[in-house]
Parts: sequence; structure tokens; C-alpha cells
Amino acid sequence: MTPVRVNRRGLLLGASAGTTVAGLTYWWQAKHANDVPQGSPLAVDLQDLPAGKLLTLNWQDKPVWVLRRSSDEVAALAAHEALLLDADSQHSVQPQACRNRHRSLKPDIFVAVGLCTHLGCTPQLRGADGFTCPCHASHYDLAGRVFKAGPAPANLVIPAHHFASENRLVLGASA
Repeated sequence: MTPVRVNRRGLLLGASAGTTVAGLTYWWQAKHANDVPQGSPLAVDLQDLPAGKLLTLNWQDKPVWVLRRSSDEVAALAAHEALLLDADSQHSVQPQACRNRHRSLKPDIFVAVGLCTHLGCTPQLRGADGFTCPCHASHYDLAGRVFKAGPAPANLVIPAHHFASENRLVLGASA
């Protein structure tokens, strides 16, 4: 196998292409912030979902997470906002009703598309530390807000959803 020679120009072109892709992704997410995924309604019973438990559903061929957060986890969301890329979710794809610190309709129930906004990998829940993408180390808090330190350009996507009753979530449709 012939070794690949990397010169300074090639390295700079590669770095600039990566920066361009990240910038375009961020621009696209900001431009399409109102394009909240919806359709194909799916009803989910949350009665037996305890605090700290992550339920993963397949909706529109995507993993969708439903996480029941404890009151301590919800309160802790304020502690690290200076480290987040978009703490106020101004450039996030989410329903307007979820534009709050906990990015949810109910503080204890978090719903998100479980795909990293960098390259679409599936992050893993790391307890109270949030979600970490195993591919490129993007890190999200328990509200799906991305930390500045990783390559992901935007917060996790929040699909359209509503609660038909106290413990009955309907994905894919707003109330």
C-alpha cells in the first residue's frame, strides 16, 4: 500500500472543508428552525417510565428518545449554560413551546431525535452528565443542548409532540 502524502495545502484544504461543512450545517439548522419534524403520529404510554430511564422509539426510521428527568436533573440544567453553544435554543429545530431551558413541554419529560447534529451518529446517555456521541465526542446536556467543545454545530432536534393525557405522549403532532 502506498503511503498517503499530506502536504500543508492538503491539510489546510481538509480543515477548511470541515469548517465549511460545520458552518453550512449550523446555517441550515438556523434557517430551518421552524421545520420541526412531524407526521406519522405515534402514541406512547409513559406511565411505567421511571426517572433516569431513557426510552428509545423508532419513529420515521429515526431513533427518538423519551427521557424522564428527575427534579434535580432539571434544576442542574442552569449550572453549565456558559459552556453551551446555543443555551437559549435560538437556533434550534424544536417546537416553539419547547423553547425554554429544559427544551420540553413538561420539565421532567425530554423528547428528542437521537441523532448527533454533527454527522448523524447516535449519542449515548451518560447519566446526569448528558449524552455523548461516541464517534467524535460531541456532548449534549440532558436538554439536548450541545456543548461548545465538540464538533456538533447545533442542539438535538425536538420533534412535534404533545400530551394527550398525563402519561400519554403523541409524537409527530402538536396539540
